Amino acid sequence: MAELAVDLTYGTALMEAAQDVGKQQEILEEGQQIVEILQNEPDLKAFIDYPAISADEKKKALQEIFEGRICQELMNFLFVLIDKRRAGRFERIIRVYRDLLEKEEGVSYGVVYSVEKLSEDRIAQLEEQTSRLLKLNVKLENEIDPKLIAGVKIMVEGKLIDASYRKKFEEMASQLKIS
Repeated sequence: MAELAVDLTYGTALMEAAQDVGKQQEILEEGQQIVEILQNEPDLKAFIDYPAISADEKKKALQEIFEGRICQELMNFLFVLIDKRRAGRFERIIRVYRDLLEKEEGVSYGVVYSVEKLSEDRIAQLEEQTSRLLKLNVKLENEIDPKLIAGVKIMVEGKLIDASYRKKFEEMASQLKIS
């Protein structure tokens, strides 16, 4: 739970800094590119996360890698994360930042759980239906949940829409117990 507060605190701080300089979208795109680089380069991620390496060494390495490729505001933010030993949370912080930015733009992110991967068309249909139902502009990410049996569950802003067969079976079992 404390980790979520950390992510929200730093994500909000990044959002405020980006708004101050009018670089919200630029910082989002560059932040997502850094996340992708860290995912594709586990040695770089391990270097940044390794506690025995000094903050100065880490900052120097990041400066050599990213200088001229990312804006100075994002570079400074990375340096703060390194100084505060929070660089390992960068991916989650960028996710929070994205959510905050898109919420400001009227977009709410959610997750659609399914037994198998859904097609882009099906996800688009579910986004449209969920948007109408919740009166929000909803964007969904698909996650696999083999426990569902069939159907989908959608979670958006703490609201759960359960259209799974498992839920229907549980409701029928409950009805049978009552009768």
